[in-house]
Amino acid sequence: MNASVPFHTLLSTDMNSADTDPQETAEWREAFVALAATQGPVRARYLLDELARLAREQRVGWKPELATPYVNTVGVNEQPVFPGDLAMEERLASLMRWNALAMVVRANQAESGGSAELGGHIASYASAADLFETGFNHFFHAREGLGQGQHRGDLVFFQPHSAPGVYARAYLEGRLNENDLGFYRQELSAAQQGAQGLSSYPHPYLMPGFWQFPTGSMGIGPISSIYHARFMRYLTHRRLLDCAGRKVWGVFGDGEMDEPESMSALTLAAREGLDNMVWVVNCNLQRLDGPVRGNGRIIDELEKLFAGAGWNVIKLVWGSDWDGLFARDLTGALTQAFAHTVDGQMQTFAAKDGRFNRDTFFGQNEELARLAQGMTDEQIDRLKRGGHDLVKIHAAYAAAANHTGQPTVILAHTKKGYGMGSAGQGKMTTHSQKKFDESDLLEFRNRFNLPLSDEQARQLAFYKPAADSAEMQYLHARRTALGGYLPKRETTAQVIEIPALSAYANFALGADGKEMSTTMAFVRMLGGLLKDASLGPRIVPIVADEARTFGMANLFKQVGIYSSVGQKYAPEDIGSVLSYREALDGQILEEGISEAGALASWTAAATSYSVHGLAMLPFYIYYSMFGFQRVGDQIWAAADQRARGFLLGATSGRTTLGGEGLQHQDGSSHLVAATIPNCKAYDPAFACELAVILERGMQEMMVEQQDVFYYVTLMNENYAQPDLRPGSEAGIVRGCYHFNSYFPPPHKGQSTKTPEKITLLGSGAILTEVIKAAQQLAQQGIEATVYSVTSWSELARDGAACQQLALRGESTPEAFVTQQLRHSQGPIIAATDYVRAVPESIRAFLPTGRSYLTLGTDGFGRSDTRAALRNFFGVDAQSIVNAALHQLSVSLRT
Repeated sequence: MNASVPFHTLLSTDMNSADTDPQETAEWREAFVALAATQGPVRARYLLDELARLAREQRVGWKPELATPYVNTVGVNEQPVFPGDLAMEERLASLMRWNALAMVVRANQAESGGSAELGGHIASYASAADLFETGFNHFFHAREGLGQGQHRGDLVFFQPHSAPGVYARAYLEGRLNENDLGFYRQELSAAQQGAQGLSSYPHPYLMPGFWQFPTGSMGIGPISSIYHARFMRYLTHRRLLDCAGRKVWGVFGDGEMDEPESMSALTLAAREGLDNMVWVVNCNLQRLDGPVRGNGRIIDELEKLFAGAGWNVIKLVWGSDWDGLFARDLTGALTQAFAHTVDGQMQTFAAKDGRFNRDTFFGQNEELARLAQGMTDEQIDRLKRGGHDLVKIHAAYAAAANHTGQPTVILAHTKKGYGMGSAGQGKMTTHSQKKFDESDLLEFRNRFNLPLSDEQARQLAFYKPAADSAEMQYLHARRTALGGYLPKRETTAQVIEIPALSAYANFALGADGKEMSTTMAFVRMLGGLLKDASLGPRIVPIVADEARTFGMANLFKQVGIYSSVGQKYAPEDIGSVLSYREALDGQILEEGISEAGALASWTAAATSYSVHGLAMLPFYIYYSMFGFQRVGDQIWAAADQRARGFLLGATSGRTTLGGEGLQHQDGSSHLVAATIPNCKAYDPAFACELAVILERGMQEMMVEQQDVFYYVTLMNENYAQPDLRPGSEAGIVRGCYHFNSYFPPPHKGQSTKTPEKITLLGSGAILTEVIKAAQQLAQQGIEATVYSVTSWSELARDGAACQQLALRGESTPEAFVTQQLRHSQGPIIAATDYVRAVPESIRAFLPTGRSYLTLGTDGFGRSDTRAALRNFFGVDAQSIVNAALHQLSVSLRT
């Protein structure tokens, strides 16, 4: 509550009903004010809580309003002394505003006549600049190192549309040069000119030494920040890394809060007591096309939402210039006026000048008009919102950083396009504003008192003070005090040796026909890996409330389920060997029914090598239909962040999950996985193949430290598991290998005529059908050669790479799949449990002169048995036989 507003004023504003006994009301009010004054806020809060309890008991139908008056939470008398040089920080912020503006505008004048339309955003950073700079100067701590006692750095998620401002700061810091700024959003052209191209938004994949977290897809940053904060607690509680004293800061937009991912984990953050996290929501009241809430107030709405979810809410609404007005306002006129002013009107106030605001806002009644007496129109125009006042921002940040027991959100009131004047401040079109005429540039120069001549302003000259200037010395000193420069992505992490394959997968390498599903094989391998002294502690098993479905209940006792409070109850199944066990040092992350949450946890673990300098290896197992189709945007962001780990799509394919039907059956995840460049997708049919794939993935990620992650599909169907074919390991990893050939049985008196030949390709669940088909064809006198395809996408990538080399005139070997299939003859039939587009991806790389027919599960799924489903989609053994016979007949005719 703002202490500059009289306490009795706030209590009396905006009454919900008519006062039937004003005298009694006054007595209650005076009694409470006296109590608060004499016995303090703790006693006052206790009595309010007691009255609320009594009201519930008496069923009077009252509950406290979650939204507080439209004033600052941190009062004037609660503000700490500002620890920096205010004038210096304002000058530096102004320079960054200019350089950010110049960078974007210049990029869109890069070609003749200003025809380049590279895009970019000025208005978002204009509103957030002071929010960023306060963090940079006083709160955002960089990683000092990985040694004992060294700060490992805060995690900062930056509002994506404000990226130009972060580049502008890096320019002053000397981490980017003027040539780099000249190639904003021109990453390909920059390389040709010896410059570093600057990506449109925070993209670690494109700028691997700079950005830490990808936030360009709205909503992904907020949920990711929550699970990163929780993962830091996980590391601490498991005694792997002490993350005490580190914060996760997130600067996000108010319009971004409409994304479901932004809101989906708020209660988790409160439930886990994540006081290591601070969100700053830049409430500039405007999204791309217009007001975020034209007919309401987004700050009030978000306050209710966050407070109801259990967060500590700090409202940062008005700047220091308003303190005097509140102090003189003895009737509560300001608070009442704000209570009835919607955001659409606030946006209009931002876009208009001081005279308009005097007439329209302060002219509403005599009380407001008296408050504005003695102020010039320019002074009214310069009244700051809280998010543009460094002193107020620092006070809010300090309160947030010191708060314990809850996550904190700061709702910072700003103007979109702040300082852009008639060119864009508060205008409906300001989000896309990227061009300025000469008068606009001079007006901006004057507004922020920039040391630029008229000609320099017109030419959009970048400005950087001399290295020995007071500004530059101050800039570097503040970052030195906070450990160095941000954002900065690190990649140093200890190499973790992996166990020998035989140590955890002997049962799969020599299965000897034993029946099991690949899901069960995986769980057994995982249990063995968890026991390894070196790798085991670094493994993070993740499930979304399906551990028992996937046969992982035995791991509950072995490693426990992580809980920040341990286990406060005796589970119903406590006597069972598979009983549910939560523990403070539990290793499994059981995320409940939230694939978005589980994937966010996976990302936090999969990027720990970079974020924390501690390599972790997450295995997230889930229904494959609820992966790429549901949280594909998050998986793409994880790829951007250079994640390392395993995604396990269980009950995969469209025909393995009998009875579930359309919504659960996956026929397309491998198609989507193939679009992600650093995702290696595999569809193994057998446990031995799975073992080889897991070993290679762990070698790449933990030993070779390559920035790749694996998507591996698993089945819940039990069938006989073969031994590993000698020498097949390389083919399994590269995408296919010769599994077996099936020859017609010899018959007495049979002619010596060469039998017809067919080549069959199969993967995953359908490989067993392909093998059955080959056996049937052999009985019909046809020689069938079967290849197990473990990865269609790896084969296609290899083929495309060879093709690109050939197009450039370089010598290249044949595509791997071409080489493999040269050892077979006849038409080629491919069958999978996925849509036909998956096996179609290798068509261009098959040996010339061979016909190719693909079978798949296009269309919607159905509920029935596996046999019925495979017959329906035409991927069962008989359908494959029919397809083979058809292709052979066509081949004979041609």
